[in-house]
Amino acid sequence: MDENERFTRRDFLTAGTALTFAAGAGVQPSAEAMVAPHSVNQAGVDSDFKEFSRYRPSYGGPPDSPHYLGKMMPGLRKSGLPPVPVVAPDTKKLSFRMVNGVKEFRLTAMAVKQELLPGYQMNVWGYNGSCPGPLIEAFQGDRVRIVVQNNLPEPTSLHWHGFELPIAMDGVPYLVQDPIPPGKSFTYEFSLHQTGTFFYHSHVPMQEALGMCGFFIVHPKIAFEPSVDRDFALCYQNFLIPANSNIADSTQMDWNWHTINGRSGPYATPLVVKHGERVRVRLMNFSPMQHHPIHLHGHTFWLTGSEGGRIPSSAWIPRNNTLVGVAMVQDFEFIANNPGDWIFHCHMVHHMMNHMVRQSGPRIRPGYNIQQFLSNVDNLPEPVDALQLPAFKTPGYPEDMQGMNMNMASMMKVNEPRETRGMRKGWSMGVHGLMTVLRVLPEPYYSQVMHSNEHIEPGSIYDAIAKSTLP
Repeated sequence: MDENERFTRRDFLTAGTALTFAAGAGVQPSAEAMVAPHSVNQAGVDSDFKEFSRYRPSYGGPPDSPHYLGKMMPGLRKSGLPPVPVVAPDTKKLSFRMVNGVKEFRLTAMAVKQELLPGYQMNVWGYNGSCPGPLIEAFQGDRVRIVVQNNLPEPTSLHWHGFELPIAMDGVPYLVQDPIPPGKSFTYEFSLHQTGTFFYHSHVPMQEALGMCGFFIVHPKIAFEPSVDRDFALCYQNFLIPANSNIADSTQMDWNWHTINGRSGPYATPLVVKHGERVRVRLMNFSPMQHHPIHLHGHTFWLTGSEGGRIPSSAWIPRNNTLVGVAMVQDFEFIANNPGDWIFHCHMVHHMMNHMVRQSGPRIRPGYNIQQFLSNVDNLPEPVDALQLPAFKTPGYPEDMQGMNMNMASMMKVNEPRETRGMRKGWSMGVHGLMTVLRVLPEPYYSQVMHSNEHIEPGSIYDAIAKSTLP
């Protein structure tokens, strides 16, 4: 377009305002003012951003393009292969044995001592020594047998959430089966014709509130297209554990502890992926009463699945924040094209406080004159250190973690996983409650972090990536 023919948004607003005032004053607008603005061809605009790169933030428009926001861009691995195994950080995977063509798993319902944060061993209930229980993986077409041993002090049962199975295997006590008595076992057996992100849990409500659940992933024989390079599973839970206690209280409709796969941030192990990979994350909310809007910084993802299975690609939705309701699953996929250490968290304010995070900024009461406050700031007394208040001296009180007042041993435990190597010193101060970190690492940093044993100076990898990506 010729320079004289350009018509900007400011020109449009200016012309419109002039016309409005002229009409209000009864003035006849000039012929020049009545000239309609030149139309803007959206296709021409989209052509400037039509390319999508797996190595930098990009658009890939227009919105109906398969390249839009990386929607159909495959991962780096070949298509036509079996799916990659699911990784549930900080959670075990349940093994099986083949018995006459049936995959046989064994689960033990039991009281569990779970370390939610370093030094905070809490008494909850779970399976096979953990809360949540171990992840089960199987394939479409498998026949599975799950032998459930009840080592709890009360009856229980196990429900297979989302599975279309024979009524006798559904696990609802009294309605379809007798509860499993303490010390006894029950065998569930059924065939898998579905695929997707499902889960198992006790069908006794108070036991659910004590944490009794686990993932049950059913893969297709051949991976869905576009193929993914990484597949993660995260289980979100809330617990109420009163002060001076380490036992979860399932009788209250409240919470004060938040966990991802059984740990609170910053103790939740970061997700580490290689720059340019296609990543799937499976989110499961097994909080008793709380929904979770889960937000990922630095990337736009596509909702590709739910607890009902894979969503047709024509119905995928681009998001960076998705609300996961109680007992629901949402799967999403994205291209990890923006390197760095990205916070990945629930956006409910009190869910991203580690029982709770440090407050910042002055608190001004309603009705207080702001100008009067600002004019007297220099004369105000020093604020009281909240960590010195009596509440923070109560043993086991979760607010003790407000300022991340951890001892050296606890800090070392948080930074022990190799997934944290090279992150900024003090990174844990910004990661609390239902927060974890997605690390997108270019080579050679990915290999340094995940495969080498060389010393990595704290902050060195973050600094290198931050400098290389400055505009």
